[in-house]
Amino acid sequence: MARYDTPSLFYDSGVRYDEAEPAPQPKKIKMAKVKLSLGNLSAEDLVAFANTVKTAMTGNANFTTPNPTLAAFGTLITTASTKIAAYNTAKAAAETALADRDAALAALRGGFSLLGDYVQNASGGDAVKIESAGMDVRAAAAPVAMTKVLDLAVSEGDNPGSLDAMWKPVRGARTYEIQVNTVNPDVEANWVFKKSTSKSSDTVAGLTSGAKAWVRVRAIGGHDDAGPYSDPATKVVP
Repeated sequence: MARYDTPSLFYDSGVRYDEAEPAPQPKKIKMAKVKLSLGNLSAEDLVAFANTVKTAMTGNANFTTPNPTLAAFGTLITTASTKIAAYNTAKAAAETALADRDAALAALRGGFSLLGDYVQNASGGDAVKIESAGMDVRAAAAPVAMTKVLDLAVSEGDNPGSLDAMWKPVRGARTYEIQVNTVNPDVEANWVFKKSTSKSSDTVAGLTSGAKAWVRVRAIGGHDDAGPYSDPATKVVP
């Protein structure tokens, strides 16, 4: 192919201007970039990384005029190291002081408990005397109203002449009173006390096998306040 600048070749000699070979384009070189990731480093790791970089750049012919100067950068490293050490010392002292404070408070609470026991015994439960010691008097606990026993169920006991009874526990109940009727559940006088129990289930023994029996239960509170009886449950005694 004829070139535009071929000797003895004229512009109008039949060769087109745009038929000339294009000039080679320079290749672009991808520039590398610095990666620091300083936010992912702990305080100690940051100082260690700074020392590594300072050492690598000292006398490095690739970087003859660093900004900041390596001397100034070294001062920054020294200051950071000093502050880290001061923080660690203060943190250790604070942790020790916190532990000492908690131990002292625990000892004080223990002393308070002992002193409270002494005042309780020495005062004989006299509210005026207790208050004269600068201590408060506990309010008397209000009795919990006993509610009706619910979900009473009666089944055959393991032994002849016995029935097993169980019911839903009543909040605040100290004991439960179990009564049995083998005549007529509508007549109050026919109900007979059988036993007390602290559980929400028990066995009623000593009954006549083959007889029909009705059972009812009521809850008794800590102040001997009794709740209403449950609805009767009935079963033929085995």
